[in-house]
Amino acid sequence: MPTRTASDSSGTLRGPPVRHHGLVQKPLLVASDVDGTLLTPDERISPRTAEVIGRVLASGTPFVLVTGRPPRWVPRVAVEAGVSGYAVCANGAALYDIAADRVFRVHGLDPVQLSDLATALATAVPGSLLATERVAETAMGEAERQFLAEPEYQHPWPNPDSAAASRGEVLGKTAIKLLARHPGMTSQEMATAATALLGDQFAVTYSSNNGLIEIAAAGVTKATGLAEVAELLGVERGDVIAFGDMPNDVSMLSWAGHGVAMSNAHPQAKSAADEITGSNSEDGLALVLERWF
Repeated sequence: MPTRTASDSSGTLRGPPVRHHGLVQKPLLVASDVDGTLLTPDERISPRTAEVIGRVLASGTPFVLVTGRPPRWVPRVAVEAGVSGYAVCANGAALYDIAADRVFRVHGLDPVQLSDLATALATAVPGSLLATERVAETAMGEAERQFLAEPEYQHPWPNPDSAAASRGEVLGKTAIKLLARHPGMTSQEMATAATALLGDQFAVTYSSNNGLIEIAAAGVTKATGLAEVAELLGVERGDVIAFGDMPNDVSMLSWAGHGVAMSNAHPQAKSAADEITGSNSEDGLALVLERWF
């Protein structure tokens, strides 16, 4: 497969080798995952990446955040990135208008579906502890607790806004995703077991290697969420470039006209991508976008 070394706008060689399956013309929409892709390992946006995002926006090209995060975790990233358009949240289950602070489309799991999932997981991944992500009309809305978890549920990342609740409470209201945690298994092991039992009745994915799977309504993925946003913006699939690093990005990388995986990406994401760029600590996103912006 052909390789080349990424270069900056002056033509100076820098960064790791970049693998190509084929290039696209100047994209009309840029979509990026957040954690492990847009953000550096210390959860910041590098100056070089911020600069190229600014040039993307100045050209009139939309820059869309596509993340597993819930809407309430998007504003801080959006401010740092300087973006104010749409965000695809919760792996496609919620669409969020950043400037208006409004969740305007939700694909949820109702209490009956959540109960069915809990029963299935008790067979597929016994010993799993559960949590649900809910959504308010505004990202920062406090009308109800938005993240409920069983008392023994252990977060793979800091989550100070979590509320402990009984399983009945966790499953008792519509949620945008169900999270199942099993510290004694890998996320891939959990996903494989859950998918074998659930089939295509629900969408199972993961964005962490730490024994956590995320389950949404059937057919709901980052690709479906991004497709909805592209339609709203009047952009064709072939004119979209998308960046990601984990299995929950695979659908988006495959759907976009040009999918780019980071060098730090999971093998599944790399396999789905048209191109491998530098890591999230090496301005991998900027290395690609600087070809056009």
